[in-house]
Amino acid sequence: MSAVTEEAASAPATVLAWDLPTRLAKWLLAALVGLAFASKYYGDVGLVWHQWNGLAILVVLVFRLLWGLVGGSTARFSAFLRGPGAALGYGLGLLRGRPAHYLGHNPLGGWMVIALLLVAAAQALTGLFTTDDIIVYAPMTAVASDETIARASALHQQIYPILLGLIALHVVANIAYSALGSDNLIAAMVLGRKPAGRYVDPAPATPGSVALAIACLAVAVLVVFGGIALAGGNPFP
Repeated sequence: MSAVTEEAASAPATVLAWDLPTRLAKWLLAALVGLAFASKYYGDVGLVWHQWNGLAILVVLVFRLLWGLVGGSTARFSAFLRGPGAALGYGLGLLRGRPAHYLGHNPLGGWMVIALLLVAAAQALTGLFTTDDIIVYAPMTAVASDETIARASALHQQIYPILLGLIALHVVANIAYSALGSDNLIAAMVLGRKPAGRYVDPAPATPGSVALAIACLAVAVLVVFGGIALAGGNPFP
C-alpha cells in the first residue's frame, strides 16, 4: 500500500462541527418554543405552563449568550458573525451554485441565528410583563406600571408572528440546504459532525469544556431567576 493510499485510509470520514452543549441548547430552545406555542392554546387557565416555558427559554438564551463567548470554536459569535461583505459574497456564491463551505454557520446562517435569538428573547422578555387583568399575571406585573404592562402585552402579541416567520424561514432554508447542498445541516446539528473536507473555518471544531458549560447554565439560571427576584418580581409562577 502506497503512502498516499495509507493516508487516505487513515483520514477521518467526518470531523466535529458542533459540540454537545451547542447542539443541546439549539434543540432544547426549539422544543421549548414549540411547547410555549402549544401551552398558549392548550395550557391551564392561568397559563402557568406557558410562563414556565418562557422562563426556561430565557435560561437557554442566557446560556447561549455565555456559550457564544466561551464555548466551542464553532459556537462562539466571533467565529460565525461576519460583515455584510462576507454575507453578500456567500449569497452570490450560493446563487451561482458555488458556495463556500463552512464547518460552523455560514455568514447568512450566522445572522439568521442572531435574529432568532434576539426575537425569541424579545418575545420571552415581554412575556414577563403581560397580564389579562383577570387570571394571568406574569412575573414582573406586580412591579411594572400600567403603561409598561400594556405596551409589553401588545408587543408580546406583535412579535409572535415575526418569530413564527423566522422559524419557518430557518426550517425551510435548512431543509433546502440539506437536500440540495453538500452539507446535511440537520444531521450535523443532531450528530455534531460533518464530512471531512475543505472548510473556510478550521476543521475539526474545538469542543467547549463540559464543566464550563455546566457553569454557564448555573449562571444563566441565577441571572434569570435571581434577576426577577432582585427586581421585585415573582420568579415562580
